[in-house]
Amino acid sequence: MARILVVEDNATNLDLMIYLVSAFGHTPIAARDGEEGLQRAEDSAPDLIFCDIQLPRLSGYEVARRLKADSRLRTIPLVAVTAFAMVGDKDKVLGAGFDGYLGKPIAPGTCWSR
Repeated sequence: MARILVVEDNATNLDLMIYLVSAFGHTPIAARDGEEGLQRAEDSAPDLIFCDIQLPRLSGYEVARRLKADSRLRTIPLVAVTAFAMVGDKDKVLGAGFDGYLGKPIAPGTCWSR
């Protein structure tokens, strides 16, 4: 069972992600803004982090920059979950330090498997 941090400011999206993480037998950790996400990552050293890009207090890009600059946290896989879906957005996200990319809206039947 993995501990998965979900950094998402939209309550509906956060609830869905927490539900999915739990439904697949993992332990969710929730954060509602970038600063809280960084703090939760430092406190819990999760096994995986899902992070929105457009967040209050610190953007997902800044969260990625700080996580990847921290020797203790840089190896945690970091996946962007974002509505940015224009040509080049995925490359920009991956270039900013994210290890993966999931587009919104989240489609549980197509992006989650056991």
